[in-house]
Amino acid sequence: MEVGFSFDLSRCSGCMACVVACMDQNDIPADGRSFREVVRLEQGEHPSARIFHVSMACFHCVDAPCVQVCPKGAIFREKSTGVVVVNEDFCIGCRSCAMACPFGAPRFYPGEKMTKCNLCIDRISHGMEPACVHTCTTRALGFGPLKELSEQKTKKAAGRMLGAFLCDTKPE
Repeated sequence: MEVGFSFDLSRCSGCMACVVACMDQNDIPADGRSFREVVRLEQGEHPSARIFHVSMACFHCVDAPCVQVCPKGAIFREKSTGVVVVNEDFCIGCRSCAMACPFGAPRFYPGEKMTKCNLCIDRISHGMEPACVHTCTTRALGFGPLKELSEQKTKKAAGRMLGAFLCDTKPE
């Protein structure tokens, strides 16, 4: 059963709790970059300007470019969950994965080999949510089987479309 993250843009407040939880879970030093980042997006101009926050981590791509370019096979897709993981023992630090990833997920800390979000595989193997999802105070981040996440998003989108349609129609 392949698993993954979901994200609801309308719920994220930009509090950064997910970033801190990721850093804590993965023992990332305070001066390092978390595997999860929150990006601030601004839209419009005063007086109707809006700010959105997007929480992003590795997308664990189906055809992950980092997996395809790794010359030592250090990066691979875990068969049962679909999580893209790294075996640091095989990593030679060539950084081809970082050059291939369009999302900047691979991280190289001084003196270390490549590391990245692994969906908190140790936590999920014990039935827990990834640290970032567990800590998200607004429940903007979700986690679960990809099929269920897709079905939930479809239902939510259909509900919004139906609501918009019903609001636009006027009774005769």
